[in-house]
Amino acid sequence: MASKQSMPTLSDEQLGELLGLIEGADSVELKLTVPESDHHAAVGVLGLDPLDAQIRQVYFFDTPDLSLYKAGVVARARRVQGKGDDSVVKLRPVEPDQVPKKLRKTRGFGVEVDAMPGGFVCSGSMKSDARADVRDTVIGAGSLRKLFSKEQQAFFAEYATEGIDLDNLSILGPIFVLKLKFKPEELKRRLVAEMWLYPDNSRILELSTKCAPAESFLAAAEVRSFLSERGVDLSGEQETKTRKALEFFSKRLKAGA
Repeated sequence: MASKQSMPTLSDEQLGELLGLIEGADSVELKLTVPESDHHAAVGVLGLDPLDAQIRQVYFFDTPDLSLYKAGVVARARRVQGKGDDSVVKLRPVEPDQVPKKLRKTRGFGVEVDAMPGGFVCSGSMKSDARADVRDTVIGAGSLRKLFSKEQQAFFAEYATEGIDLDNLSILGPIFVLKLKFKPEELKRRLVAEMWLYPDNSRILELSTKCAPAESFLAAAEVRSFLSERGVDLSGEQETKTRKALEFFSKRLKAGA
């Protein structure tokens, strides 16, 4: 693992934009994807035990050419070991001060800034427990619409590409995920490790922590110092789990068609 790293930085203009987004957000999530060649070493130096991880299955819903994703909308459902099923409709990017007040007050809705080395994005998400069994639905026993609450359906209808209906979307997935929460004594802050395992045997290891907007820069400094001291590479190319999953299954659908 790298001993000297050049971490991607933001320009002054980008930093100003980030500060504005953080000020209007409900929460901030700091993320880092570890280069695949360093996965084994990172798991070792962080003391992660895979047997402590929670198992998840993640399904996305979109058109074969990803019309929703291109319009900034993500529809997703998950099966979570020990917790049950949930669903989310996400819109990104968003400007916090332009989100309608009524929407900001809706139960399950939140505005979050995701920040990673060299980049960031602000999203608005409507989350809920799944209204139907995800496994039964994806194997053909029910409509996709029934996975989502009335509030999520209204949110989807407002921002999805015109003419696209939830029940007409393709199922993209599943992605097998291992999620492990841990709190290093040296850091005093909870971290999350997620390993996303793709059907082509590639994988993404993401480390993250959530924090209040007011403490985001302190949290970033603390986590960066902690990971750097342990040789975790902070300079690798950053990948987004969702985009990789959608593009993989989009290609598979097209090939099958």
